[in-house]
Amino acid sequence: LFPNKITTEQQSVVLVKKLLATSISCITYMRGLFPESSYGTRYLDDLCLKILREDKSCLGSLQIVKWIQGCFHALERQYTCFFSSPLSLNLQTVTELYQFKFKYKNEVPQMDIGSNQMNFVNGVCSKDIKEASRLLIRKLYLLMQNLGPLPNDITLTMKLLYYNDVTPQDYQPPGFRDDGSPGDLLFDGDPVNLRVGSVSTSFHLMKVRVTTEKKRMGTVESNLIQKNGPTEISHQGLDCDEEEEEGTTEINYLNLAFSQEEVTRPKKKRKVSEPEKLLLEGRK
Repeated sequence: LFPNKITTEQQSVVLVKKLLATSISCITYMRGLFPESSYGTRYLDDLCLKILREDKSCLGSLQIVKWIQGCFHALERQYTCFFSSPLSLNLQTVTELYQFKFKYKNEVPQMDIGSNQMNFVNGVCSKDIKEASRLLIRKLYLLMQNLGPLPNDITLTMKLLYYNDVTPQDYQPPGFRDDGSPGDLLFDGDPVNLRVGSVSTSFHLMKVRVTTEKKRMGTVESNLIQKNGPTEISHQGLDCDEEEEEGTTEINYLNLAFSQEEVTRPKKKRKVSEPEKLLLEGRK
């Protein structure tokens, strides 16, 4: 499923793409958004994975595949810093949120020729990367298995945020357009922010977070929970270059969540894209 060696930037891009596609497939399958016919089967060791495919009999899943391909376009150009996929009760009220943070590195890995294990001096060992990838997908599957059911009447969409200093102002990946929403979303209920995990190569870093309603938590492991999460979400206030502050109650950049004080301060508006075709409604 994942590349055995991650020694070049192209191999790293392939890994990040596969991680994103596998994660979105896991989420949509485990949350019951599309029929079985919309998925193919792959295996990660002993774990059976369901991967989204272009199912012409299900327009919803076909739409998601095209959105993911649009994200790939931005990833290849190192434009996108954040991929957000909210499940909403209406256009402004979110009931569950899946977030993927991307960073791009300029490191050039150097191989330690004297080592029998072929580790990198200034990089990350391919074996460690593959293990981190396995762990991320396993934790995501475990989380989805333990979350309570979603409301029946929900809408799924996606948003892309960009690094402004490198992204052309008129750039839009295939299937996306300028975001026309007001920017702030309100979370329905009592949100809990969950750290799923991250994968880092010598060229990319990808982190995954999930925000869900507290009542759906079930038997989710407590070490995944990020406490003190506020209920207001701002796409426009996000600074993708900020370093994560552990334990802060004021700002969680990976959750697109800000306190009321943060929301009211003037912030540089970040370029945001949304799908051209909105919205994907309900569940099959």
